[in-house]
Amino acid sequence: MTEAKKERVLSGMRPTGALHLGHWHGALKNWVRLQSQMDCYYFVADWHALTTHYESREVIEKNVYEMVIDWLAAGLDPNQCTLFLQSRLPEHAELFTLLAMGTPLGWLERVPTYKDQQEKLRDKDLATYGFLGYPLLQAADILIYKAQWVPVGEDQASHVELTREAARRFNHLYGRESDFELRLQTSLDKLGKDAGKRLEKSRKLYQETGDAKALEGALGFIASTPLLDSDERERLQGWFKGTGKAILVEPQALLTEASKLPGLDGQKMSKSYGNAIALREDKASIEHKVRRMPTDPARIKRSDPGNPMKCPVWQFHQVYSDANTRDWVVKGCTSAGIGCLECKQPVIDAILAEQQPMLARAEPYNANPKIVREIVAAGTERARLAARKTMAEVRTAMGLNY
Repeated sequence: MTEAKKERVLSGMRPTGALHLGHWHGALKNWVRLQSQMDCYYFVADWHALTTHYESREVIEKNVYEMVIDWLAAGLDPNQCTLFLQSRLPEHAELFTLLAMGTPLGWLERVPTYKDQQEKLRDKDLATYGFLGYPLLQAADILIYKAQWVPVGEDQASHVELTREAARRFNHLYGRESDFELRLQTSLDKLGKDAGKRLEKSRKLYQETGDAKALEGALGFIASTPLLDSDERERLQGWFKGTGKAILVEPQALLTEASKLPGLDGQKMSKSYGNAIALREDKASIEHKVRRMPTDPARIKRSDPGNPMKCPVWQFHQVYSDANTRDWVVKGCTSAGIGCLECKQPVIDAILAEQQPMLARAEPYNANPKIVREIVAAGTERARLAARKTMAEVRTAMGLNY
């Protein structure tokens, strides 16, 4: 029996610094879980890093392969997922350019993170074409691999919606081959007279009234019938929805729970805020940082009772400590039965314990960085095959095969 084809997932990270525990709890832990369930493509988004660090190329050069080591240390397995480097695949830039020809400028200007990032990064000159266009480059990254799923937090869901709009517009503009009607009729004839009539009736109902059941039933029938090949299914599905053949796949957002781990000061964990603990940070540094974490300001003296809900350390306990430890913290803090350094020690122990397997997995790559480059090179070649296949379809659809 043939094994069912896994649905494809795509995600990436910008190599702008060492990954920290916020990355692990917010994204990497989920990536590791997905690699055994789906066909996962994870890429180093070095072109995206240039949108904000175009004057600091040394930052990107330094962190590209270090970030891949962080991924491998976290548990990503190159035998289960494809790890690759964005800038080694000019096909991304080609699709980005072709999509840009028909993408309305207003779509990019209304992306919520566009103005938000300009506000947060006021010290950088972001009045550039690259920064305005980066959501469309993200769309190209996703669409070129025909990914069905993109793991994102709620703050990034708008980028996936822009990707869906770009795919929908492309398919509408270029999804009808010159002999589309003839190919369509051939496919309908394969289904038989009665089935063809039922489809045409359902299509009319859907397009005139938006009947969701008519759409669901027809698409289910088209997907399951053994009488059609994959191209014919795509063509019929596009005809039913009024878009033509689906050359580019509209992805879905795979919403991931936001990381519950804050920075050391209670804000979002970020290297730029100086409140992060790196995935592979040394033991002495971790101990020093956690011991210096701010606590409930009402606890001026050791004998003063405190309120864990007003202490950033408590948020770390919620991630790292079991129920008994949390109960000990609440009772000890509110009664002044324990001091702040005592309260912090279980957090230190838990972070170090979590870190140990990561350090062990990173060791062979630190000892022989050549292995990391070989992993990325092999993954990039696998990605190239998929990217080239999509671009061949795109060029044909746009009439660029002359």
